[in-house]
Amino acid sequence: MATLVLSAVGTALGGPLGGALGSFAGRMIDGKIIGTPSQKGPRLKELDVTTSSYGTPLPRHYGQVRSAGSVIWATDLKEHKKKSGGGKGKPKVTTYTYSMSFAVALASRPIQGIGRIWADGNLLMGSEGDLKAGGKYRLYTGTEDQRPDRLIASDIGPSAPAFRGIAYIVFESLQLADFGNRIPALTFEIFADESQPRLVDILDMVPDVATGMELDGLLGFTHDAGSQIDVLAIIDEAYPMACDGSTGNLSITAGQPASGMPVTDLPPAVTGTDGEFARMIGTSRSRSAGEKSATVSLRYYDLDRDYQPGLQRSRARPGPGSVDGVEFPASLRASDARLLAEKIATRRESNRDTLSYRVASLSRRYRPGALVRPAGERGVFQVRSWEWRAKGVELELQAISPSLSIGLASPGDPGTANPPVDRQNGPTIIKAFELPWDGIGSGNERLIYAAASSAADGWDGASLYVDRGDGMLIDAGVADRDRATIGTAASTLPPASPHVVDRSSTVIVQLANASDALLPTDVNGLLQGANQARLGSEIIQFTEAKALGGGRWQLSGLLRGRGGTEFAIGLHGIGESFTLLDEQLTPIDIAAIGNATKPSIVALGNADIDPAVAILEDVGASLRPLTPVCAKVAHDQNGALDIQWIRRARGAWLWAEGVDAPLVEPAETYEVRFIDASGDQTIWNVNSAKLTISPAQWASLTMRPGPARFEIRQIGSGAVSLPLSLPIQDILE
Repeated sequence: MATLVLSAVGTALGGPLGGALGSFAGRMIDGKIIGTPSQKGPRLKELDVTTSSYGTPLPRHYGQVRSAGSVIWATDLKEHKKKSGGGKGKPKVTTYTYSMSFAVALASRPIQGIGRIWADGNLLMGSEGDLKAGGKYRLYTGTEDQRPDRLIASDIGPSAPAFRGIAYIVFESLQLADFGNRIPALTFEIFADESQPRLVDILDMVPDVATGMELDGLLGFTHDAGSQIDVLAIIDEAYPMACDGSTGNLSITAGQPASGMPVTDLPPAVTGTDGEFARMIGTSRSRSAGEKSATVSLRYYDLDRDYQPGLQRSRARPGPGSVDGVEFPASLRASDARLLAEKIATRRESNRDTLSYRVASLSRRYRPGALVRPAGERGVFQVRSWEWRAKGVELELQAISPSLSIGLASPGDPGTANPPVDRQNGPTIIKAFELPWDGIGSGNERLIYAAASSAADGWDGASLYVDRGDGMLIDAGVADRDRATIGTAASTLPPASPHVVDRSSTVIVQLANASDALLPTDVNGLLQGANQARLGSEIIQFTEAKALGGGRWQLSGLLRGRGGTEFAIGLHGIGESFTLLDEQLTPIDIAAIGNATKPSIVALGNADIDPAVAILEDVGASLRPLTPVCAKVAHDQNGALDIQWIRRARGAWLWAEGVDAPLVEPAETYEVRFIDASGDQTIWNVNSAKLTISPAQWASLTMRPGPARFEIRQIGSGAVSLPLSLPIQDILE
């Protein structure tokens, strides 16, 4: 505040120069009142991204961390062309996608494995090892006997490196459609060790280091630049240590002494020579600069925030003071980071007095980290270092309280995070069928669809193929991640009339994915084609959908036998398939089906160990004329038998008042059969919805073994309708 006020006053009185002087004076006053922030430690990186620059050092990871890598091998983009669409009047679309194979170096020391992978901030691989995009990966943990990757070897040849001692991952044919057809910015969750890292693990490049020091709360650490001394300096800020190399090997103990440690009384200080400190008395006392009430803020990588940088502060001290920032590049949880911040602040507040003390000779009892009591002093000091002098050994001592307490520290809070949801991928569920023509587009095209889904919310689609029965797979496009709504019947739908809304019957369906939903509609919605579903071989529509929980839905307010499927009204049973007929269905190109009579649709998704297979149901339904209805018989005055019926048309799902059904077929042709109990048949072909049988022929038909029946079929250009059956007994009565 003083900076702003004095800067404004100085500018008003002395122009720009006065403003600068006022601002300087204001900063001095603010610094005395609220303190000046300071920064220690290497600045934390906002998560790096994958690079491919030459000379980039490969880090050494310990514990669990999140880190980028370096691309060490890559192929060119590979183009893939797929054709889709063409159903329900939609044009055929050619889609181009791209994939690439590449390898990323993760660490310059062996690791145990990896967890999640992020691509452009989104999950590319979940915690269960499921890739969210098409492709495969292989992990090499950096052992000294690992073999060259087969894909790299096929590209480079016999000289392909095995990258022994380097942990790396190879992506094979990774689909890049979700990443703008480029290698995305990748970061990896790396599990370098089986357990929490220790100091001796982090100093694995220092020979013969001896330490049993534990790093409580530290779950991961990365050494990506600098020397081992730099690493020790970073760790010492949060976990103080005492280092002793007097024996030739490095020995490290905890710098914060535990209660109960022995205290050695020092002999009287000895005098020194000219140029040394305290030549006459052998001691020199000093107090470190800095505000006593400084608050410490600790930045770290927070495991509860997907390793994003987090910040925890120690409790505020009374009185003026600044905020001292500590950058600690380690993986921690919020509560452990808060505890470290409190310990750092408490140590800085308590251990400010230092004492230089000269003794005549060196003793192992004076090693760094030991507790001593100088002659004439009441307090306890810790040996921080020692140095040979001309007349004795100079000990650097720091006043310390062995029972240092941080008081009651509240647990840390990682704050609100919005990490990407790890939706698990799962096996594909596939249904395939041919639907009756709906009146849209050409009536001469077959409507063949695949309904692909999964019980897993993270299912990301599947590639589709047609098996004509010869074992050869023909590309049939892709079912995208917008899964179809499919399931099975959990109850049996009873028979009902297809002529009116069935308000008494209900059916319970169990959806394959519990997060899918069915929506209600009204009669107007039914007339517009809403809520069409295929239950078994019958197409129904429903107005009411009641959620029962666990993916179970009760359907009621039914229109039955839609699209000429009334033949299946009485064929229902528990376990039959249910499919909502909406835009999530995937059309199958008829060219892939060919002339196969019993083709299968094969689906293969990223999580499928074995492909999902569905036999195509209701083959020929699109071109099959609808069954004639309303057969009537009568005898004319001469005794001849007249049989009449009403024609229906494919695609005409509604009866129009006063208008005959359109003639969809090239010609109006019917086949009428008389079939007796022995199986003998008499066949007539007529060009109108009427057949007249002479009295003599009718008399001969009645003499044949019964029960007998007439069957009436309409003949279309590509199929024959299912029969309208007329028992002869009904005529005789």
